[in-house]
Amino acid sequence: MITTTLPSWRHCGAGAGPADPVGCRGVRTGSGTACLAHLSAADRAACLAALGPGADVDLRGTAFSEELLRALFDAVRDPVSGAPAFGEAQFVGASFSGDARFVGASFSGTARFGGAVFGGAARFDRAEFGAGARFHNVEFKGPAGFTKARFRGTGRFGEAVFSGAVEFGGTSFADTARFAGARFDAAPHLGPLVCGRLLDLSAAVFTEPVTIEAATAEIACRRTRWESTAILRLRHARVDLTDGRPAQPIAVVGQFTPFASVPARAEEALGSDPVVRVVSIRGVDASMLTLADLNLAECVFTGALHLDQLRLEGLSIFRTTPGGRRTRGLVPFRWTRRQVIEEERQWRALPGRAASARRGWGAPPPDPAAVPGLASLTTVYRQLRKAREDSKDEPGAADFYYGEMEMRRHSFGYRRAERWLLQAYWSLSGYGLRAARALAWLVTAMIVSVFALTLWGVPSSDPGAVTTGILPGTGRRITLSTDTPSPGLTGPLTERFTGERVEKSVQVVLNSVIFRASGQSLTTAGTYIEMTSRLIEPGFLALALLAVRGRLKR
Repeated sequence: MITTTLPSWRHCGAGAGPADPVGCRGVRTGSGTACLAHLSAADRAACLAALGPGADVDLRGTAFSEELLRALFDAVRDPVSGAPAFGEAQFVGASFSGDARFVGASFSGTARFGGAVFGGAARFDRAEFGAGARFHNVEFKGPAGFTKARFRGTGRFGEAVFSGAVEFGGTSFADTARFAGARFDAAPHLGPLVCGRLLDLSAAVFTEPVTIEAATAEIACRRTRWESTAILRLRHARVDLTDGRPAQPIAVVGQFTPFASVPARAEEALGSDPVVRVVSIRGVDASMLTLADLNLAECVFTGALHLDQLRLEGLSIFRTTPGGRRTRGLVPFRWTRRQVIEEERQWRALPGRAASARRGWGAPPPDPAAVPGLASLTTVYRQLRKAREDSKDEPGAADFYYGEMEMRRHSFGYRRAERWLLQAYWSLSGYGLRAARALAWLVTAMIVSVFALTLWGVPSSDPGAVTTGILPGTGRRITLSTDTPSPGLTGPLTERFTGERVEKSVQVVLNSVIFRASGQSLTTAGTYIEMTSRLIEPGFLALALLAVRGRLKR
């Protein structure tokens, strides 16, 4: 369809007619009467002769044939490198009917190709862009190659359309590579490329399977559409997947070893830590997402869909609880070491909470009103736990279960009785996940039981049998009855701590732990102490065994 929109520059107008009232849109040059493509042979030769290596060119809207493009290259060719050398280059709206081979070309100024159309192959391999490049709204109908190209400024491919294969192997961007809104219809492999600051794929569309390899400080995939499978192999990056739309499975994989085709010096500005950090999967259908060998300490999970089907593989690094102590009343407590998600960290760092409760949890969130509530955090932890359990990783699910129970315990939406029950479950065994806590309570209960039995449970001496004769009145027959007197205690408390009494108490308590009767003769108080021990102490032992099983089960 012919558009009648007038360009913003003084255009050539050649070929204007009823079918195309605008005509040629090339900017007027040379004598000022026509564009480079429609100048007479003499005028064109004179115009090109006035150029030289590093010259500024304004060729907006010009229609280039392969012959005309070669003539332009010859006019600005660097005699040393043998490649075209431009200063400021204006190719906005230009069209290239054949192959456009800018291989090895250098642009000391800004290279502007916005709205250009490449009908054949567009080769910018080993090209150097000194002050930035603008490729927004460009249409690549054939293959596009930027292999080992160097962008010392920002490379902008906003809304570009890559209909053919595209190559960015070994390409480096000193600042930013923007592909926001770009469409890739045939891009099986994008990269490896290096970006000093940001690789922006926001709102881009990938219609075919693609593998993206990049070493970059940040990569933005907000609202990106993945219509086929995709693998993102990344280094150094902070990854934002917010509102991504995967129609097929995609995987984000952290790569610890450098890419083979990228020189080591190209990544020096990114630092020595290659670990990839995911900051958000909000709005993503997690059933289509695999995260492998990533740092998830800052990741926001709230708002993700089907989070219980998320696949976490390899090394997944989460934030941990503070290492310092907290104070509850006059008694110091140490935080239980476990993995936590970013949303819980933000909730615990809310300015409205007590200072002792916030200590060690980092800076408060910038927008406290946006922090998810406890009900949402409970759901997130529950879904992450299920995802781990479904992959048969029970130990990995333990910390998520702990976080789920913590959010339930702190929630004001539960009845008081249930909250007291959860409080007790937490205090006694860390929700059945802390064997050391349950064993500590078990030892404490045993010590108290031994102490109590020694003082009040073990009688002063074992009671003996007493035989009493009863004379029926007449005759020779005698009836005998044997009575066992009740065990008793004598002497002051300070004299009851003897080795023999302590040994008997220990025997009673050890039998109580395994829910057995000791068979010892006890006082009435001792009998109740033993019954209490048999009720409580096996429960502590069971909680400890449950915690050990939860950490070792596969």
